[in-house]
Amino acid sequence: MWIYEKKLQYPVKVSTCNPTLAKYLIEQYGGADGELAAALRYLNQRYTIPDKVIGLLNDIGTEEFAHLEMIATMIYKLTKDATPEQMKAAGLADHYVNHDSAIFYHNTAGNPFTAEYIQAKGDPIADLYEDIAAEEKARATYQWIIDMSDDPDLNDGLRFLREREIVHSQRFREAVEILKEDRGRKRFF
Repeated sequence: MWIYEKKLQYPVKVSTCNPTLAKYLIEQYGGADGELAAALRYLNQRYTIPDKVIGLLNDIGTEEFAHLEMIATMIYKLTKDATPEQMKAAGLADHYVNHDSAIFYHNTAGNPFTAEYIQAKGDPIADLYEDIAAEEKARATYQWIIDMSDDPDLNDGLRFLREREIVHSQRFREAVEILKEDRGRKRFF
């Protein structure tokens, strides 16, 4: 049974309409290292991972969907009152022409989301190292967006997301160590 609590994982606030910040956040919505790619990657990898860490991939994968919901809310709030001129000035004219104010899975450059973003090797250690790298890239991107932002309300939510990426990276590192110990005892492979 799926249980969904109808509220964001962390409150999302923005100070003002700012399509430029929304454009930066689109990277975390539909980009290679964004939340959708992470959620799909982890939920797919869980099928070829030892039982000891399936739950970890499931938990983090579903949390990434909560992060995707937060990013979508941020983008919506940053653009909901934007004029076409503001969208154009922010470099979102193509987005506006194709989607108006709808949020769409693409990266900051406007390239649509692709399954090529989702890595799965089938080797648990290789996949977990890929997951660590993905979390660290997401953490870095959140920091760079914070560095570009002058919105203290938005930055609060972005800091929350950045910190969750750090926690996920730590959990994946712990899983690598567990599986390395098991590999040494010949429990799998």
